[in-house]
Amino acid sequence: MKIWKDQILKETGQLQEELVQWRRNLHRHPEVGFELEFTKGFVKEKLIEMGCEPADCGKCGLVVLLGKPGKRTILLRADMDALPITEEAEIDYVSQCEGYMHGCGHDMHTAMLLGAAKVLKAHEGELCGQVKLMFQPAEEIFAGSHDMIEAGVLENPHVDAAMTLHVTTGVPLPVGFLRVPEGGTGTSSSDEFHIIVNGKGGHGAMPHLSVDPINVMSHICIALQEIHAREVPAGEFLVITPGIFQAGKASNIIADQAEMYGTIRTGDQKMVEFAKRRITEISESVAKTFRATAEVSFAKSCPPMIADHDMAAAARKYMTELLEHAVIPPVNDTPKVAGGSEDFAYVSCEVPTIGMFLGAGNSREGAIYPQHHPKAEFDDSVLSRGAAVYAYMAVRWLEENGLSVSCRSLN
Repeated sequence: MKIWKDQILKETGQLQEELVQWRRNLHRHPEVGFELEFTKGFVKEKLIEMGCEPADCGKCGLVVLLGKPGKRTILLRADMDALPITEEAEIDYVSQCEGYMHGCGHDMHTAMLLGAAKVLKAHEGELCGQVKLMFQPAEEIFAGSHDMIEAGVLENPHVDAAMTLHVTTGVPLPVGFLRVPEGGTGTSSSDEFHIIVNGKGGHGAMPHLSVDPINVMSHICIALQEIHAREVPAGEFLVITPGIFQAGKASNIIADQAEMYGTIRTGDQKMVEFAKRRITEISESVAKTFRATAEVSFAKSCPPMIADHDMAAAARKYMTELLEHAVIPPVNDTPKVAGGSEDFAYVSCEVPTIGMFLGAGNSREGAIYPQHHPKAEFDDSVLSRGAAVYAYMAVRWLEENGLSVSCRSLN
């Protein structure tokens, strides 16, 4: 155990400069969704240089298998995609792709898992089972994980447990410190709603001859907030967020139609169904009140991510061994369900899973911009630590669960 810890920290530490180079190269070339030609090519090239044999999986994913066949398998995942945001951070490796940026830290995840791959490959013969590395596209649109599952990422060999790591910035988590969630619902579900209000267009000076869809949609927007305020018990987690409101093409014309897109986030599927029903009822009723009609539809469903209780306990044990005081203990005021959503939730529906969070920008120390902000910045000094977290989680879980009578500690 101690030998594994010391060796992994030493070897990932020696990779720090290389990890920074990899991460900054990825940061300069952000790509979104499944269109990751540069990113996937870069990752595949580095894996092959390490002696790994990456295989395509799904539309744009990569899988690498390390270790001894016939034993149990743990999966480590890194997401690779960026966001459709124009970067405004004042850094010398700013995005070179207009309109795109790595504003969520997936470039960090990719570099860290590449680092873990290099260490695990070097000690492949000493693993007590198999490690499957999952380099995933399209996390931000909640499609990549499901696509890779459909393509068989959890089989051949069957995955027995899974782990992912996510960096944070703009929150009060110290740089280099790790938060290990307790078992249970960790991140919220995410469902998108789309409302179309059909009114009657006309001249801006004669609204009495028209049915103004903007006015109707404004009433709907306000009314939707009453669902959480007046229809959900205090303490229950539900967030309904209108994100797009669009209508009209000229200031002196009343439009025929208005549209709204938004998201529903919660940790309870029953709450999802309740929110969908009430959004539909409110939209249709409010529209009828003002002589319009409303059409409501839902899409892009992502389930809550569930932290397996045994995996959570194991991760806390292993990470405390590895990082000691840098593991944040559970506190009573930590939200039970995180407001963000994570498409690794699809994996958590299939196998025991844990997702951990590594501080890469402390809001109390000047990192004031959160993830998904154009000025978000991430401290790449944590890259070697993240690589160590990935690698140590794999070797320790396999030591305790690999069912191998011949496995031995690193020497």
